[in-house]
Amino acid sequence: MKVFVARRIWQTLILIFGAVTVVFIVLRAIPGDPALLMVGANATPAEVAQVRVEMGLTDPLWIQYFQHLWDVLRGNFGESWRLGGDALAITVSRLPATLLLAFYAFILTVAVGVPLGIYCSRRPGSIADKIISVMSLTGQALPAFWIGIMLILVFSRWLNWFPAVPDGTIRTAILPAFTLSLPFIGWLARLVRNGALEESSKDYVRTTKAKGLTQGTIFYVHVMKNTLVPIVTALGFIVGHFIADAVIIENVFSWPGIGSLMVDSITNRDYSIAEATVIAITVAYVIINFAVDLLYFAVDPRISPETA
Repeated sequence: MKVFVARRIWQTLILIFGAVTVVFIVLRAIPGDPALLMVGANATPAEVAQVRVEMGLTDPLWIQYFQHLWDVLRGNFGESWRLGGDALAITVSRLPATLLLAFYAFILTVAVGVPLGIYCSRRPGSIADKIISVMSLTGQALPAFWIGIMLILVFSRWLNWFPAVPDGTIRTAILPAFTLSLPFIGWLARLVRNGALEESSKDYVRTTKAKGLTQGTIFYVHVMKNTLVPIVTALGFIVGHFIADAVIIENVFSWPGIGSLMVDSITNRDYSIAEATVIAITVAYVIINFAVDLLYFAVDPRISPETA
């Protein structure tokens, strides 16, 4: 287990290093001068030049890069010139809103996707099975931002069932959570369906039938138990995507999470906030995948840290 944990920590450090490097290069390749944005269009060239010196933008790029790496190692992402205050602290304050939205979307995905998959696996080839398959493919094909805009238009503007902007109630999270979960509900349903059908065709199922066990016992105790490993893998993948996809969905619904904070900071060339949000998403994604790896050992005793 110690070797497994050490390997995962090493992989995490490599991913964070890569994320820091990519964000550093991309942000500085975007046209625009953050110093000019900071002081305003009416500032004199001398004032802009002074701010550029204070921000370290006049140093060679390689010096800026290594200075930035050193700051990140110390947990120092700098100050946000636009919002004011420590960039990391601002990002952390927005993280609970993103995690809450991902949690709602996760509950909705599991509560709808797993029962649909079980229903289709018990009735393969039925009309309901075909309809659910078509709907799942349709949900995956539609752009998430378009779905969100349509939901706002129908349920907020026309029907007035849900608020169009966050108001602190759980009703506010229903539309963005549904938008996040929709592409994955059908995907999870088809995964459960196909996994259950594959397990149902194996020899041990015929053996349990010969012993006289009921269909319900065979399916829910034996078949579904052996389908858990791919389901756990899928759920970890889904949660990671919820956090990453929040960049788009939060902007559509004005959700106050790190996704909308990231887009706003990139638009305004707020380097400190942009880099802190990317690192936060990267770390969250890695932690989720690590937790999924640990769940493997509990779900399937045949998997051990030595073989993982």
